[in-house]
Amino acid sequence: MSYLALNIDMGKRAVLIVGGGKVAARKLQTLREAGAVVRVVAPAVLPAIREQEASGAVTIRSGGYETADLDGVTLVVAATDDPAVNRRVALEAGERSILVSVADQPEAGDCHFPAVLRRGGLEIAVSTGGRCPALAAEVRDAIAGMIGNDYADIVEQLAADREKLLTEGNGTTYNKAILRTKARCLIAELSAPKDIS
Repeated sequence: MSYLALNIDMGKRAVLIVGGGKVAARKLQTLREAGAVVRVVAPAVLPAIREQEASGAVTIRSGGYETADLDGVTLVVAATDDPAVNRRVALEAGERSILVSVADQPEAGDCHFPAVLRRGGLEIAVSTGGRCPALAAEVRDAIAGMIGNDYADIVEQLAADREKLLTEGNGTTYNKAILRTKARCLIAELSAPKDIS
């Protein structure tokens, strides 16, 4: 199955996580970093999740999942240790056309969390479509060895150059050619062997 690779501005979008364990905590961290407004529903939650509630970063409802928990959410993460509950969450979210990620049964959901490498404004996402997250993480880590923090500076430099070109009113084709050439040059500089003599 093919998936659409897409970055979404999650700022102020409501997300529901069903589950309160380690997987839920990891997904919560990812969603918080993206600016999502997160609600957690679980009979019990890890202290790491509870601490975020104390800071106002997340709301928690103690108890089992209920269909009404889906009200007003854009995305649901089913991350319980009960496959039947996860399937129910996926089914009910699907009936409401709400995107759902199912931690233990990726094929039951319609979206997945990729392994992400960040260098400032540069994000590289690696996904196997939920088929083998461990491989995606290994590939991300391999790329991390090639893409250093200097790439964050390149993003800022090229973004400033792009903004300048846009204000000059040049054509799209011209701007694209100029920025691609600059990007290639900057990447080549980073890749060139360093003189250590």
